[in-house]
Amino acid sequence: MRAKPTNSFFIFLASTIAFMSWLLEKNPAEAESTSTPFEEKSQDPNNEMVWIDGGSFQMGSTDPLSWPTEQPVHQVKIKGFWMDTKEVTNAQYMAFVQATGYTTVAERPVDWEELKKQVPPNTPKPPEEDLQPGSLVFSPPNHAIPLNDMNRWWKWVKGANWRRPEGPESSIEGRENHPVVHISYEDAMAYAKWAGKRLPTEAEWEYAARGGLKKNINTWGNDGIDHTKANIWTGNFPHENTKKDGYAGTAPVGNYPPNGYGLHDMAGNVWEWCSDWYDASLYKVRCDTKETANPQGPQKSWAPDNPYAKERVTKGGSFLCSDSYCASYRPSARVGTAFDSGMSHIGFRCVSDTPPSSK
Repeated sequence: MRAKPTNSFFIFLASTIAFMSWLLEKNPAEAESTSTPFEEKSQDPNNEMVWIDGGSFQMGSTDPLSWPTEQPVHQVKIKGFWMDTKEVTNAQYMAFVQATGYTTVAERPVDWEELKKQVPPNTPKPPEEDLQPGSLVFSPPNHAIPLNDMNRWWKWVKGANWRRPEGPESSIEGRENHPVVHISYEDAMAYAKWAGKRLPTEAEWEYAARGGLKKNINTWGNDGIDHTKANIWTGNFPHENTKKDGYAGTAPVGNYPPNGYGLHDMAGNVWEWCSDWYDASLYKVRCDTKETANPQGPQKSWAPDNPYAKERVTKGGSFLCSDSYCASYRPSARVGTAFDSGMSHIGFRCVSDTPPSSK
């Protein structure tokens, strides 16, 4: 039986958010707009962009693999935009950091006084040694376990960040062309601003991921998933990874066939940030409108089982997804992720309203 990556996990993230980041501002919206003290870059080192023609589509899904947050299906209209053909890589993020001196959330010290405002009242303060910079790293067990508790395969690792994805003893050497991970929403926004771009809205992301196909389950059509189509989990999750695709974790960007728009890795590899706040009930509200044009998302996040977290939408699934677990490599799949959190399977790509040559 497949297991859903429920928001109960993000309650775990919220209650142990000291293991993830510290908040720069009391108002998250202000933090996002003021935490990048550098100018836009004149030319982005990122991979090529492609033009995505605007149009209308059915957003959401009633497929058997879908979840209630993907329903009801509703009509959305999108104007055209440019999109990176690949996820932002370690090499590209390195160029940004070297040019700006930017420090990611996972590399910063944690301020408990700010942190405790984002967790349930009376949450105990973590030990001081756990308030050091770090991030959550996928740490599989060596035996089969129930799939109802994600805490069993995620471990807080001090010193883990985008430069050292598995912890202090690891590095990105040899993985320069892999997607950058341990990136929070703030970190992705900082890169996008520097590059003269932005993050996609959830509607833009889903429209682009569908690659021009109408009402299909996957980015490539209705055929099932396998290791030749996307970087997913092969074997029995989470203890047995056969690495049938040749990768235990992330794969080089562009390693799998593109969709109909020429976009790679819109399914699997790493989750990708969208600009929208996450609202689990959003589609129920939208369905009252005949067609929603260029939606920018709700004004705030909301999830019934996670009232304290401030979450942004992530889409696309990751190398941990398969039909038996997660199944979120589908274009319609949507998950809320704490905006100040990064993990070893979260990355991003950018979009733009102007062509690359004009930057």
